[in-house]
Amino acid sequence: MKTSSITACPLDCYDACAIVYDDNSLKAMKSGHTHGFLCPHLNHYTEHTRIESPRYKGQKISMQEALEKLKEILSSTLKSEILHYRSSGNFGLMQEVTDHFFAKVGAVLTDGNLCDGAGEAGIINGRGSNKNMPLGEIAKSDVVIFWGRNPHVTSSHLLPLLKDKKIIVIDPVETKIAQQADIFLQIKPHTDIYLALLLSRFVHINDSLDEEFIEKYASEFDEYYELTQGVRIKAALENMGVTLGQIGDILELCIDSKVAIVCGVGVQKYRDGADIMRSIDAFAVSLGLFSKEGSGVAYLGNSKEGITSAFDTKAKRVSKVNTKFDEFETVFIQGANPLSQMPDTNRVRNALEKTSNVIYFGLYENETSEMADLVIPAKTFLEKDDVRSSYSHNALLVMNKQIESDIGISEYDLAAYLCKEFEIALKSEAEYIQHYKNFGITHIDGNIEVEGRETQPYQNGFDTDDGEFIFLDEFEAQQSSSEDEFYLVTPKSPASLNSQFKRSETVYIHPSLGYKDGDVLSISSESGSVTLKVQNSSRLREDTILIYSGTKGVNNLTSSKHSYEGKNAIFQENRVRITA
Repeated sequence: MKTSSITACPLDCYDACAIVYDDNSLKAMKSGHTHGFLCPHLNHYTEHTRIESPRYKGQKISMQEALEKLKEILSSTLKSEILHYRSSGNFGLMQEVTDHFFAKVGAVLTDGNLCDGAGEAGIINGRGSNKNMPLGEIAKSDVVIFWGRNPHVTSSHLLPLLKDKKIIVIDPVETKIAQQADIFLQIKPHTDIYLALLLSRFVHINDSLDEEFIEKYASEFDEYYELTQGVRIKAALENMGVTLGQIGDILELCIDSKVAIVCGVGVQKYRDGADIMRSIDAFAVSLGLFSKEGSGVAYLGNSKEGITSAFDTKAKRVSKVNTKFDEFETVFIQGANPLSQMPDTNRVRNALEKTSNVIYFGLYENETSEMADLVIPAKTFLEKDDVRSSYSHNALLVMNKQIESDIGISEYDLAAYLCKEFEIALKSEAEYIQHYKNFGITHIDGNIEVEGRETQPYQNGFDTDDGEFIFLDEFEAQQSSSEDEFYLVTPKSPASLNSQFKRSETVYIHPSLGYKDGDVLSISSESGSVTLKVQNSSRLREDTILIYSGTKGVNNLTSSKHSYEGKNAIFQENRVRITA
């Protein structure tokens, strides 16, 4: 096998797999966490139709004409009226090269997050940094708690690590892993903070605190315990749909065990998402999980921990969550589909329609490419060199170019053209690639990891000023919904990733509502409505409606408000109604 045949998956998911390109097909590495199999997205990656030709105002043009048109548009626009809106759907570190150009030319970039920013803010508030629990530590656990995480869909390469472990699932949806679990709590959406507070409280009541760890690294736990006493036990249990016996069962499995709490982003898709993740961390602290091998909390770690950017991206920035596109004359959209992915689609559409020049640079047709004035096709990860890191393990993966193609243009080549035309300095692609490779350290088995990352993070204290965990000192009580309102959950789809690949056209509801499969329903919220076909599912709670993220129109229902912390989208904040 030639070294050049090894590359890595570019997709924005937990697993970040090394792969082999062989005879025009993608194959899994037999070593490492890939375990010899790939997820459905990669197994069918080459089957998805891509954009092959540039176009302007609906007319096909050559790549050279597209680049010249791009230069013309940018040259005729005041730099302060240019917005660069980039997604992280391709996780290669070289994607940021376009930020370098736009920052240097004086354009506006984005900050904030559509996915996980609230949870990360909560983790940083408590721990001082967002270091993730690597997969290798989860493999050593006795008990794994999947808290709002569906590994069969979002992280299938975790599954081989679960053999002979006790499984606890906390989720409003009875997922496949829930059906296999030792304990399943089908919790009401947006009540996770109450469960986390009560778990910490009962660890204390049962005299099961890890006293040594708390004395060293969490000395303010007594004050936090007083906060947990503000939760009325009976009312909270009824609200969550949880019994006191289930709380006891969880603690029986967790106390004096190696426990990995594996969290999904769904738990924090709310305005108080930071507090929710921080309260889950506090439960882990009460048991001293951050000091035990095979224990801790796995969320989305900082994928760039220990890595310094090769590019200068200092620029004025606006929110990625509620971007006011109509304040700009020209919007350059890279690898993103804001007309589907951003919340409050009606607002986004109205704003983009008022923008003079909408430029789309990406791989696939979608709602945004269909309305763009200029469309520039990108190259796939097989057609360019890159390097990627991960937010769930410490590997640094080199993405070697596998094939030559006349279709599309890479991010580096596009930035190089623009930098040359606008007289902006840019190093060679090889220099930037080497810059990122230099952050890797090669182990005796040949695997490359980001140098300096901890295998078992926080075992010697947290990254706060005094090394101690900082507990919540207050939390916001949740508002109850009326009888005709439903909780909206928007998990990842098994067949799509964000708005790529095979997208759902279905709303999932509980059979008790009395609708038939195939019925067409209008679902509405204070932000808008969407019409979808019904699929009944007894896996849902009766008070919950499920629409997969990426479903066309789902974000008509969602709010463009930010989370209180983290500048994150709050996709599950709005309650919804069935209106037809």
